[in-house]
Amino acid sequence: MSNLTSDQIKQYHDKGFVAPIEALSQDEANEIRDEIEFIEKKWPRELEGLGRNNVHYISPIFDKVVHNSKILDSVEDIIGTNILVGGTTLFIKDPDQKGFVSFHQDAKYIGFEPHNWVTAWLAITDSNEENGCMRMWSGTHKDDLKVHEEKFNDDQGNLLTRGQTIDNVPIEKTEPVILKAGQMSLHHPRIAHGSGINKSNKRRIGFVIQSYIGTNVEQVIGKVYVQQARGEDLFNYHEHTKRAVNTMEKENIDIRNKANEALSKIFYSGLSQKGKF
Repeated sequence: MSNLTSDQIKQYHDKGFVAPIEALSQDEANEIRDEIEFIEKKWPRELEGLGRNNVHYISPIFDKVVHNSKILDSVEDIIGTNILVGGTTLFIKDPDQKGFVSFHQDAKYIGFEPHNWVTAWLAITDSNEENGCMRMWSGTHKDDLKVHEEKFNDDQGNLLTRGQTIDNVPIEKTEPVILKAGQMSLHHPRIAHGSGINKSNKRRIGFVIQSYIGTNVEQVIGKVYVQQARGEDLFNYHEHTKRAVNTMEKENIDIRNKANEALSKIFYSGLSQKGKF
């Protein structure tokens, strides 16, 4: 079932992203924030570092989000009816920290080929220019991948694994992606994007499904764990996993840990150095 308008689909193809898209209610967004705070309180540090990835394996609240029919309707408009969940990430910017995301292109280092995949960025809290919303360099998805410098710890506070950075981005040509809690954006694997620090006095939380992939998409760098979100998988390139029923069940923690270990190998493929994510 279509969720995007023809104008929104055109925006995605012309610019490389589309936003805002209505996805969740305020109550549903609050439920996710409550789940984050519950896990942080009961299992301290569980969502830090590499643990920010694939939280949908350890929480039925996050699992429900990645299988949300309204979100999947929008994704289907972009990549087709056969959809896999290829991974998720929490991007949390606390007001007392200097976390930012350098400009980069997802397709440069994630390893999904062909590029029949899309990233859904879901605002759990309002995301705006004051608290470090994403900025998109429109149209860059139509070009070849740009040169990235791997800065690791050169830039303290970078929330990316390698500190992968496209230098000399013309900020005046980028567009802010301003979202209310419960809204989301969809962006293309090749669009250059990044975000600044949180200058507000409140927490900024984004939950990112990175990514929804077509079943025809392979992982050319390593191994990835997936869930069937819609349609059927006639290719069977990846290992399918079960869905979470209860928060922090041992079996699901083991699956999440295996998925994160595999993800780390992808992110740091060919490198002797590792970051904290």
